[in-house]
Amino acid sequence: MVAYSFKKIFAPQIELRQKHQTVRADRKRHARPEEAVQLFEGMRTRYCRKLLAVDPICVSVLPILIETTPRGITMIELDGCKLGRDDAEAFAIDDGFSPDRIGAVSADLDSNTALGNMAIFWCQHNPLGLFSGVTIIWGAGSSR
Repeated sequence: MVAYSFKKIFAPQIELRQKHQTVRADRKRHARPEEAVQLFEGMRTRYCRKLLAVDPICVSVLPILIETTPRGITMIELDGCKLGRDDAEAFAIDDGFSPDRIGAVSADLDSNTALGNMAIFWCQHNPLGLFSGVTIIWGAGSSR
């Protein structure tokens, strides 16, 4: 089982099952399809808490490239396919950056588009240039 930590701004969407994916840098071990994942807020802090009582199941792990410049996100390539503007916006919504959902939780993310919010967040937390990682997508919780 693999655990992932999320910033406080994403916790409500995970708890309401509105956010079903996360983008992560490559590492030694990520979740694998059909494996349960544990989702936490604030891991490795004294405020750590598990976000879902029932662990969701990983349904897919897809390679992702995200290119950023000082102007924001200029390209998203998911599983070898470059996303057009509409698909990139849908991806950003799925990743938790919808203005309707995140605006009340974070004053910093004030774009009127999900992709705009994702770009603001991304540039605050990652160096500019080409990012290579994976998108972990989860579904319904396990029956355990």
